[in-house]
Amino acid sequence: MKLALFDDHRLGVVEEGPRGTTVTDVTAAIGRPHDPDPLTAGWWRALCRDFPALRTDLAAAAAQGAAEPLDPGRLRAPALNPSKIVACACNYADHVAEMHDVQERTLGGVESWMMNFDVFLKSPSSLSGPAEDIVLPAEVVAAGQEIHHESELVVVIGRGGADIPRDRALDHVLGYTLGLDITVRSAADRSRRKSYDTFSPLGPFLVTADELGDASDLEIRLDVNGVRRQHVLTRDLITPVPAIVSYASSMMTLLPGDLIFTGAPPGVGAIVPGDRLRAGIGRIGELTLAVREG
Repeated sequence: MKLALFDDHRLGVVEEGPRGTTVTDVTAAIGRPHDPDPLTAGWWRALCRDFPALRTDLAAAAAQGAAEPLDPGRLRAPALNPSKIVACACNYADHVAEMHDVQERTLGGVESWMMNFDVFLKSPSSLSGPAEDIVLPAEVVAAGQEIHHESELVVVIGRGGADIPRDRALDHVLGYTLGLDITVRSAADRSRRKSYDTFSPLGPFLVTADELGDASDLEIRLDVNGVRRQHVLTRDLITPVPAIVSYASSMMTLLPGDLIFTGAPPGVGAIVPGDRLRAGIGRIGELTLAVREG
């Protein structure tokens, strides 16, 4: 099932057909009052946790409802107030290699400890949706610091848990979406330079695991102003999704609706005000985002 949040965080089922891409409002099938406030929308976390039990009702509501042509301008980020955004560092070998040059240029030397796979946290307030611009902080732009794009496969946690065994990890995954991990290149802590508002664009849809199938061979791509910068397959991940989920859960309890950015592919590069980014993941969808200064 392909899910979207739109308007005042209504829940929709997205389908491709003769009429193009359509969305059907299935909010009433959730079985809970709709709370449009993302800060208090516990229905979303309950949906992530209980999706297997709700799937039949959501599918029936989609079949019986009135499908509308999808207007991308109405889409919101397909996540509401996650307790945390977990992000992976150094999870593609070619990206690790290119970061030596990036750090030499932006830091004056290589931080060897940053060349190993690990996870860190981003602020949930950095989330933005398909209809929003990426806003570069004026003080960072004025300081001449580089701000980079990183297009990534994002895991959405369904049934949470702690110390999840690797061979059961996918049982805890609701689905997948596309995210950009926007990053200031500086000596600051990762969480600080990746957590500005709009630095975690997400979307356009959440594709459930049963719909997507195998996530280990997805194509990720990103163009800046029509020029290809990133192009990779998820089979090249150093640490694959089941191992990421297991590892993250060994140090923090994963809760329904939490997000895991699985790591930047090679080809990261600077973005500046006026740029236009087009990112996509096969079987998930595309984001087209403008960049401006705040």
